[in-house]
Amino acid sequence: MRKIRKLLIANRGEIALRIIRACRELEIESVAIFSEADIDGIWLRKADECYPILSNPIQAYLDTEKIVSLALKAGCDAIHPGYGFLSESPEFARACEEAGLIFVGPRPEHIALFGDKTASKEAMKKVGLPVIEGSESAVTDKEEARAIARKTGFPVIIKAAFGGGGRGMRIVEKEEAFDELFESAVKEAEKFFGRGDVFIEKYVKNPRHVEIQIVADRYGNVVHLKERDCSIQRRHQKVIEIAPSPRLSDAVRRELYRMSAKAIFRLGYESVGTIEFLIDENDAIYFIEMNTRVQVEHPVTEMISGIDIIKRMIEIAEGDKLRFLQEELNFRGYAVEFRINAEDVQNGFFPSTGTVERFIAPGGPGVRIDSSVYDGYAISPHYDSMVAKLIVWDLDWRSAVAKARRALDEFYVEGVKTNIPLHRAIVRDPDFIEGRFDTGYLDKKLDRFNLQMQNSIEEEERRVEKIADLIRKIKTGNVDYRL
Repeated sequence: MRKIRKLLIANRGEIALRIIRACRELEIESVAIFSEADIDGIWLRKADECYPILSNPIQAYLDTEKIVSLALKAGCDAIHPGYGFLSESPEFARACEEAGLIFVGPRPEHIALFGDKTASKEAMKKVGLPVIEGSESAVTDKEEARAIARKTGFPVIIKAAFGGGGRGMRIVEKEEAFDELFESAVKEAEKFFGRGDVFIEKYVKNPRHVEIQIVADRYGNVVHLKERDCSIQRRHQKVIEIAPSPRLSDAVRRELYRMSAKAIFRLGYESVGTIEFLIDENDAIYFIEMNTRVQVEHPVTEMISGIDIIKRMIEIAEGDKLRFLQEELNFRGYAVEFRINAEDVQNGFFPSTGTVERFIAPGGPGVRIDSSVYDGYAISPHYDSMVAKLIVWDLDWRSAVAKARRALDEFYVEGVKTNIPLHRAIVRDPDFIEGRFDTGYLDKKLDRFNLQMQNSIEEEERRVEKIADLIRKIKTGNVDYRL
């Protein structure tokens, strides 16, 4: 077992801040890096040390050679990649190991395996997980891809073989649209992942998207931390995540836990990981992919389990054994995460950049905010539009929804547009309150939500102006505010 003394965080924003906090509790020194665009990042002021990487804003967090070199010069013995950027790069993990640094994550060979969707699908099939019918390997040739789609039967979905997050993904309802959508998917895959390889799968309409959080050590100990329901999405990008799923049969739940733990054990995987599934209207289960990193939505699992996933990830990387058995874990209540993005929902979700003039976050029992934003913070056009994660917890589902309504009504961001009005509309929707949703939920309801959002925005503007006007009058002595 090799104790980590000093850890470099190869990331930015809220996840960098989250890792710094875990390091502080583990008495590990933290080192932050930053691009020129991030010089005002609050995580730099929370870390024990911080260093610039002079490059363009995105490349700064993708430069393996500079990051590893800087870690060695700073006297670090470990690197945590967070999520995004280099977190699922087997080359980066291997470079860390070759430099004598502990990579806080799974082994490079497992990152490579699950980064290749076709290879991971075949590996999971061999260990007994059900998979969706489709191509057996990645394809780049349009004619070959069309033949596979025709054999599989439309509708099909085209997915980037070496990426995720909804990029390089297209749904093809009919054969006539295949060529255009195939070319579009390949171009997007090349842009975001450097490779245009894709694979073809049978498209399962409006399923539920459920994922299992796994924690495993190098000694063969594996536990699950229950499931998260990530069905509420827009263009395959998650918008709201819930733990556990509010409408999942006990039989399906038990099977998901059983097959996930079995697969991870048989593959000899170590670290945290998330196995993602689709569940159709008949409760048939299909493996879709595995993520070999900490997930954006990990806080909801922490809220219901009491397990600090980042700390466990670091301790496993040190060589520590899991400190609990499956039967020793106690799960309580429901947690919901709302991704608060700087975007104009009513203008096609167009990113909203600029300066956050006021950031008033909600609080109170069962409310958590993961964010690196503050008053005066500039939202950069270079990075993802997420500015905060609002996580709420309560003992039962309806109480969690009520807490979400209260917290979202408290949340106020001025200076940039956000999707808070959309979240407010969702938590008032009868189907959401009853837990009735699938991956088509948001697309079906967005037009109605738009009307509700407009009314909500106008009402909030009137309320804010009324309060501001009253404060102005009090300050100038034009109103007697005394009782």
